[in-house]
Formats: sequence, structure tokens, C-alpha cells
Amino acid sequence: MDKQIKRNWWQEHRPTTRRLVQLYSALLHNAYVRGFIDGKIYTGTAKYACAPGLNCYSCPGAAASCPLGAVQNALAASHHRAGWYVLGMILLFGVVLGRTICGWLCPFGLVQELLHKIPTPKIRKSRFTRALSWLKYMILAVFVIAIPLWYGFRHQIPLPAFCKYICPAGTFEGAVGHLANPANASYYSMLGLLFTRKFVIMLVIALACVFCYRTFCRFFCPLGAIYGLFGRWNVIGVKVDEHACSHCGACVRHCGMDVRRVGDHECIHCGRCMDVCNQGAITIRAGGITLKAPGRDRTGSLSDALSKHSRAGRFLWGAALLLLCFALVWFNFLDPAAKSTARQEPPAAAIAGGPAVAEKSEGSAPPAEEETSLKAETPVEEEASPETGSSAAPSYDSAAPIGHEAGEQLADFTLTCYDGSEFHLADTRGRITIINLWATYCTPCIHELPYFSELYTAHPDDIAMIAVHSALVTMDPEEFLSGKDYAMPFATDTGNVVADIIGATGTLPQTLVLNRKGEVIYNQPGSITPEALAALYEEADK
Repeated sequence: MDKQIKRNWWQEHRPTTRRLVQLYSALLHNAYVRGFIDGKIYTGTAKYACAPGLNCYSCPGAAASCPLGAVQNALAASHHRAGWYVLGMILLFGVVLGRTICGWLCPFGLVQELLHKIPTPKIRKSRFTRALSWLKYMILAVFVIAIPLWYGFRHQIPLPAFCKYICPAGTFEGAVGHLANPANASYYSMLGLLFTRKFVIMLVIALACVFCYRTFCRFFCPLGAIYGLFGRWNVIGVKVDEHACSHCGACVRHCGMDVRRVGDHECIHCGRCMDVCNQGAITIRAGGITLKAPGRDRTGSLSDALSKHSRAGRFLWGAALLLLCFALVWFNFLDPAAKSTARQEPPAAAIAGGPAVAEKSEGSAPPAEEETSLKAETPVEEEASPETGSSAAPSYDSAAPIGHEAGEQLADFTLTCYDGSEFHLADTRGRITIINLWATYCTPCIHELPYFSELYTAHPDDIAMIAVHSALVTMDPEEFLSGKDYAMPFATDTGNVVADIIGATGTLPQTLVLNRKGEVIYNQPGSITPEALAALYEEADK
């Protein structure tokens, strides 16, 4: 009797195929499990690619880029070059899957559905919710298209406005995902008003999802709005047999989304409508292939074939699990970027969920250079003879250990600057050294470049300075800098070698200040003011 009760309970509560696919997709989107342990962002080659669902680039486990953030950065950079790659990816996702991605593959969609399972009174859909569903198209037009284009063309500054000011996925997966890691406790000091506003937005939307089915997906998500534009043409999704349909409207009445008809721009192709269709007129198809048909008449469907021929079913599930295992092993152990990140001691965090980290989307990191002693490379000036009456020349040797924390000295590195000159860290002894990590896709980075240039211009003989662009290049830095009058030299960190040496966190901008002995006195991510930069210069001169 107990076994029968347990069997009945399992039959009633076992996860559906769609739920299993959603869980599988969420894990595949976030295959870099090490990021949740170390608190660092994966920056390997896979970040060149866009994942189909809404999954923040800054999530500790994200193995690919978010298409929404990539679109914004592509539009912001369109005054330099057209983002054909990103637009091509969106077009491919839209034509092949459309909003089937929302219903089956989107990790944030899964989060919303799990929140809605909390037992509370639910808000039913109505004319009001149907009208409100158009809000996401307004958000798409203003925050995803208009603002990035305006700042890109008018100010030549990348500003992914939706990621920076609204996106709850970025706040939850990126900021909260990192701040929840004890290794990132030091980053709480970076939190400000921007994070507070976004955190409140996230909480409001999460609470709304408890009472209203997929609140963010229905009313706010511009990625769903983009995919909805392909509703008439997507290859995979629910299809209605017009000859079998009696037009009773049961499918629309029982749908949790604000659809007017099955398969329109609001439909996420979850297949729930098949369960209430008395005519068996609704199927999920991929072109001419039926992927799922109503249980009362499954003849010719793929699900029927898999049930009759269990070998085919085992083969498909086995292939899917094999792919997942390979992704987990590759991203966490085999990828050179994972190995490089593992050697970095400081954590990485996208604290404000802003665009600086949200959409870098490229780059791989080869092994870091071996640590070498700067002491051996820096000659010590001999003291003057007492007879001469002159004082001994100062020595800038340091006994500090090699590292990138305050009180340590950096390992030596050499960079070739854009003007053809070379920057040798070992040659900077005796001067105050300032290293700025920046990127063309980072709005705060671009805002603060003039501060560094002004300080360098004021002390050209006393400061050694270099601005290092990330190896993750989305826009040619030299082209971006053409016509701009910055005094300090620039270089690109090809291969992330320098980033490994200085302990790059993955959050941009990042500033390092070394005293005259080459010892680190400051190494922090985040924006810096001219006053703070001047104060660091004075502190390094003590």
C-alpha cells in the first residue's frame, strides 16, 4: 500500500520533460561551476558566443554572453563598426526558436516559474495585463536601442542602459551571485545608489512573480520582445492544425501568458495548451517533424517514437548528458582560461551589475608568466665616497614578496605600446607607477581616462603610467583612441598575461599604484575620482 502511495505521489509530482530541459539548460548556461566557488568570472573563448537565454555575463557560472547585453554594446559601437555577428546570432535564435527559448531554455524564466509555485493567491490575466505586456517593447526601444545608440554616436561612450539601470537578472546572477561568496566580502564597500536601486527593482519583480505568472517575462523583458518579433516565422514551436481546431478558445483561456492566439508574439511555446485542447489540434513541431503531440493521439510524433524505441530515447538523453559532462569538465578544468583564473587570488565581482563587466564576451587567457625577482634585475647605485661630501644615492630595492596585494611587489612584465615603444615594469623603479585597466566597452573606464592623463601631464618625469586594454576586444582600441589627446601610453594585454600578474578581478576599471620601490599601495577595481587619484600619488611619494 505504501509503495502504491509513493508511486502515485511520484506520478503526480515528477518533473515534466519541459522542466527537465529547463534545468538542463540552466546548468549548461552556467557550466563554469568553479566561478560559484572562487567568486570569479569566466573569461574564456566561449564568451565570444551568445547563449540563447537571459543569463547575465557577470554570473559566476556563465559560460557565454547574454545576447541582450551584446546587442546593446553592438549598437553602442555601431559608430565604429556594425555588429553583424551579434545581430546574426539574434536572427538565428529568433528564426529557429523564437520565444521557445523563453519557455524551454531561459534560466531566468525558470526562476520566475519556481517563484510562482509558492502557494499564494494569484493574479489572473486580464485586459490590463494584456495591455501592460506591450511595456517590454517600449523598454526595448528606449533602453536597448535608443540610449545605447545615442551615447555611442553622440558621446562615443558605450552605455548598455537596460543592463545598467534595470536588469534584475544581472542583479541577481551577477551582483548577488558574487556578493554571496565570502571571498568577495571586500567588495561591499563598492556598493552605491545604483546597486540599491537595481536591488529594489529585483525584489519588486521577484515578489510580483510570486503572484503573477512570469511577471518579468510578460511585462519587462526586451529579449522576449525581440524573440516575439519572429513569432510568425520561428521553425520550432507550437503549431495549430486549423482543420482539426474547433476554435473553442480553451487554449487561450488556460494560457498563463497574454496570448491572443496560440503561437503569437506573446506565446512561449511551453505546450501547456496541448493538455486542454479537446480536439488534439496543437502540436510542437520543428518544421515538418512533430516533436510532441497530444497524449490522446501521438501517432507519428517523436515522443511516440522514443517511447516505442527506448534505444533512441536513451541515445538522445545520453548524448545530452555527455555534452553536459564535457562542458563541465572543459570549462572548469581543461580550458586555459579556467586554469589562469584559478591562479588569481583576488575574487572577481560585477558588484553593481553594470555594463563594465556585463558584456565583454571575448577572450582567452594563456598561462601567466613565471614570477621573477625584480631585485635581481634592478641595479643598486653605489654610495658616493665620503671624501666627495655627497650623499648616497637612494636605493629602490625592495625585499617585499612577489604578488599583487598591498605591500607586495609585482612580477616584471613588458608591454608593447600602440606607438611602438615598450613599457618595462623593471625600468620604472624610482618613479611612482600607475597602471590602469580599461576597455572600450566600459563606460566608467572611458569617463576616468582624462583623470589619468591630467595627472600624468602634471608629473611627466615623476610618474610611469600605462593604460592597459583588456585582451577581450570588442572594438579596436587604437581606432577608438584616434583623435583623443591622452598623454599616457596605451597597450593591449594580449593573452591576459599582465592581468594575471596584477591580479585582475574581471571588474573594470581597475587601478594599481606602486611606490618608488615598485611595491603595491593600491590595487582596486571600480571608478576613481581625480581627487582620489591625486591622493594616491601623494601617498605613494611618502
